[in-house]
Amino acid sequence: MKKYVAQLLMFCLVLTATFSTASAQLFTDVKETSNSYAPLQYLADAGVIEADSESAFRVTEAITRYEAAEMLVKALKLDTELRPLPTYADIAADDVRMPVIATVTELGIMSGSEGAFNPDGQLTRAQAAGIITRAFGLTTTSTDTFPDVAATHWAASAIQALVGNQITTGFEDGTYRPAGKVTRGNFAVFVARVLKPEFRVAKNEVPITPAPVPEPTPVAPAASCEKETTQTTYKVDVAVANLWKYYNKARTVDRPSLTNPVDYKAWLNSMSLSQKKWLVGQTDTQALYGDEVVLLETRGSWSRVAAKGQYVPYQKEGYPGWVPTAQIVKTNKNYDECAIAIITADKAPLYDDDYKTVHIEVSYATILPVIKEAGNYYIVQTPSDGTKLLKKGHAKSFQDYSDVPKPSAQTIIDEAKRFLNLPYLWAGTSSWGYDCSGILHAVFRAHGIMIPRDSFYQATKGTAVAKKNLQPGDLVFFAYEGGKGKVYHVGLYIGNGQMLHAPSYASKVRIEPLNAGVYLRNYAGARRYL
Repeated sequence: MKKYVAQLLMFCLVLTATFSTASAQLFTDVKETSNSYAPLQYLADAGVIEADSESAFRVTEAITRYEAAEMLVKALKLDTELRPLPTYADIAADDVRMPVIATVTELGIMSGSEGAFNPDGQLTRAQAAGIITRAFGLTTTSTDTFPDVAATHWAASAIQALVGNQITTGFEDGTYRPAGKVTRGNFAVFVARVLKPEFRVAKNEVPITPAPVPEPTPVAPAASCEKETTQTTYKVDVAVANLWKYYNKARTVDRPSLTNPVDYKAWLNSMSLSQKKWLVGQTDTQALYGDEVVLLETRGSWSRVAAKGQYVPYQKEGYPGWVPTAQIVKTNKNYDECAIAIITADKAPLYDDDYKTVHIEVSYATILPVIKEAGNYYIVQTPSDGTKLLKKGHAKSFQDYSDVPKPSAQTIIDEAKRFLNLPYLWAGTSSWGYDCSGILHAVFRAHGIMIPRDSFYQATKGTAVAKKNLQPGDLVFFAYEGGKGKVYHVGLYIGNGQMLHAPSYASKVRIEPLNAGVYLRNYAGARRYL
């Protein structure tokens, strides 16, 4: 009898564990109702990816060549030991990524170009088709094709193999878009469909060979909502501009952030932690592409401006700081009657009229005038280079900023969670890096609410909330002298005693307990903006 009871208890424990696992959240950006949930759950169970309920899978981000290689190695359960080392100029023999790269190279799954593997390069959809078919040996007798994939295209047979094996049916408009970037979510789902046929899609789920869809006609340079005025205004003409406390004090390492265009990725990757720490007190805030600034003064090649929309009590025009003059542009055109597009993607490319050439990549929460809509694109006005094409999937459009619907607390929390593990950047307000108040300013801005820029000013607006009455979505503040001095930090309360925040120059955006350690000692109050 005891043995029977013990067995029954064990069965119950296993059953409980099974249900617990099944209902667990995979990633913050993968809902259980998502079409990708089951395939990603399968890959997590198979050890191909690692589930993390507190982090995003970044389903909409382009997958890198190394990320794809690593996923394939795990999916195929390949041995990475004792592989001959390839001689790539950009991968050292002792690089931690070398075993995976050596494996896919030896097996002919992937190879480099011009002597380099380019591990951080983003895969195109054509390249993804090629490596998936090589990795799994996919073949087909199907002759189905896409209107945008010529029979002579180098990846035509690989793309046909994906279609023939029901790995993909392309986009809803019947195209494959071979030059487009493949997302992490799509690549993972493709792999899951290869491994588990139940996930495969029915052939001709969407039309494979519809009548060619004509590209939308580029908009004329001028439009009815664009107005000539006698008033001169200034706009930020780079993806993101640092506003420096002092002019002409930047270092050599800062040069990629001082040019037009800027190269923020190169700038951030080139700095050591100590060099990032140096920015504390040297930069004050950032302004995004197209933001209006007020010109206060000019000295040499630098201009002191005030960023409108970033409240500070001591400068009525907005948050002041110095920028290289080359990063702002003056205009006499007014777009107040135009609709606006608010970038909702982590980063979004703006394309030239050929729908292929990327003119610039802009940050989350960037706001641009919409001149016209054309098919799947918004035609947006840039500060100095005419109109560009913005994919509708990367933004939301409203006739006026006041028309943006008020977000729920959960929406604000979910948006902030998208940036978990993003490295901290002092004074950062862009998706290349945020500081504690910058991430909150950006998320609220993207949802129609302009809160003050700095934590100590954020702590003076909104509605005061007692700690016992905290609700998810409230901003929680911390001050020196046991919470009685000057506010120095802010976090987003997400419920259950937890907050999301960007702690310091050496950290990343993360979730931590509100009532522990220094945060318990220095708690200074809360404000509600919703």
